[in-house]
Amino acid sequence: MPFLGKDWRSPGWSWKKTEGGWKRIVCFGHDLGDNINEIDLEELCDENKENLFVGEVCDLATKKRKKDFYNNNTKSQFDFRDKWIYVKKESTRERHGYCTLGEAFNRLDFSSAIQDMRRFDYVVKLFQLIAKSQLTSLSGAAQKNYFNILENIVSKVLDDHYNPRLIKDLLQDLSSTLYILTKGVGKSVLVGNVNIWLCRLETILNWQQQLSNLQIPMQLSSGMKLSDLPLHMQNSIFYKFSDACDIINLGQATPTLHMLSEDRQLWKKLCQFHFSEKQERDLTFCSNRALTENDNVDWKLMYFTLQKHYPKREQYADTLHFCRHCSILFWKDCGHPCTANDPDNCLMPVSPQHFIDLFKF
Repeated sequence: MPFLGKDWRSPGWSWKKTEGGWKRIVCFGHDLGDNINEIDLEELCDENKENLFVGEVCDLATKKRKKDFYNNNTKSQFDFRDKWIYVKKESTRERHGYCTLGEAFNRLDFSSAIQDMRRFDYVVKLFQLIAKSQLTSLSGAAQKNYFNILENIVSKVLDDHYNPRLIKDLLQDLSSTLYILTKGVGKSVLVGNVNIWLCRLETILNWQQQLSNLQIPMQLSSGMKLSDLPLHMQNSIFYKFSDACDIINLGQATPTLHMLSEDRQLWKKLCQFHFSEKQERDLTFCSNRALTENDNVDWKLMYFTLQKHYPKREQYADTLHFCRHCSILFWKDCGHPCTANDPDNCLMPVSPQHFIDLFKF
């Protein structure tokens, strides 16, 4: 039989002593600090005592106001001291339950990670994968945390102009997913009211418009420019890029940089970095589009052809790590309570796709 009374673990009602005896009081007001107005229940009741449940109604209203005040003034509902999470997929005698993607999303410190240039690309790529396939698996609290961090990412890009193309791709995938989910409401599982999702979709479209209108100011400096460097140094800079779009965009700056960006050896190195020799050989045998009349490989065309058939190699300055001994997911700088004799041999870097796969049941 369910227990309908007040929880026995609660502190109970608040009372004050008067000349006529003890009277119950209710905390009322929006302030959650020490200056809380205390109102006598008898003052809220009219003379005819028409409302017999004023006390209960006031309690519920007070709790709701406190909750609304907290939610409106808090970006995230969670602030965990430990920035790691134990990944469990089944119950054992030692541990019960399992870990979800939303729980891991709240426990790991992504809000601080986006402020670190080493982790920014990693977090954005992870957000993009969640937007494509795992958005409906997030709980309401995790969704709120997701969009709050996404708002911080957009603000960071608008302020310091760091890698706007990456966040544009993320917002494009997210808007496409939200459009499909809101259009097929009733057929897909959406946590929350559909009007909330429509409001989020409108916000995303507004962010896309702001990024489209983003103008990176020209640096007015009388110092040395890129074109002033020796030719071999400019060529060495090209070999540091791992993204073909960066090579092409830099090549559009000057005729000299354009000549360096078309270097055949440069695109060959780029193909060897992202794709295996077997993938190149298989594609060469299956298609002659990447071959010239002299049977010499056009490595630039080969790169974009391989890109259509195989995924590119992912490279991040810093990633999440997984301890095989403890089954704990964490940022390497933050550490975790490991009991292994040699913790370094138990660590395994986790790619964004591997992070998603860890929470697929």
